[in-house]
Amino acid sequence: MYQPPHFREEDLSVQHALIRAHPLGMLITAGTSGLMANSVPFHLDAAASEKGILRLHLAKANPQWRDIDAGADVLAVFQGADAYITPSWYQTKQETGKVVPTWNYAIVQVRGRARVIDDADWLLQQINAITTQQEGPRDRPWAVGDAPDDFIRAQMKGIIGVEIEIAAIEGKWKVSQNRPVADREGVVAGLGEESGREDMVDLVRRYGGLAET
Repeated sequence: MYQPPHFREEDLSVQHALIRAHPLGMLITAGTSGLMANSVPFHLDAAASEKGILRLHLAKANPQWRDIDAGADVLAVFQGADAYITPSWYQTKQETGKVVPTWNYAIVQVRGRARVIDDADWLLQQINAITTQQEGPRDRPWAVGDAPDDFIRAQMKGIIGVEIEIAAIEGKWKVSQNRPVADREGVVAGLGEESGREDMVDLVRRYGGLAET
């Protein structure tokens, strides 16, 4: 991943937090089937190794797991908050006009050693973990145990597990920190007028050193 120094986020806890907040990642492999990418919900176990372990499952009908089993290189990509940034928000536009549009975003990329796991108990643990992670905050959370055991076991026959021990992890937070302070303030004000942009407003403030208003 192209990484200008001022956009680099190297804090592992921050990288992990983005994965937890946006667990639907893109699983990318380069194997005998060629390049392949699938959107998959991941569960992160941060304490399982130095940089953490990602666990997921794939449909057995999905050929990607066979490439992984054969030793294909694996890349997982997690996309956080993003937003189009118009030059109209920059003070620099008023001063010189020398500005162009850009896109702000936060993203984490993971590489690691992957192994295929065809084990019912492991799969049940993985399914329980990702379900609990997503259902936990709900007022009436659904649990895997709410469904009949024989039904769950039958469903599990169609999936296979994958575990990725994280060997390398990169974070990139491109959130206007390369712009002058007045431009950053303009981005915060502009995004603040658009619904659903609270996450990016918070990132521009924090990484740009701007006080809460």
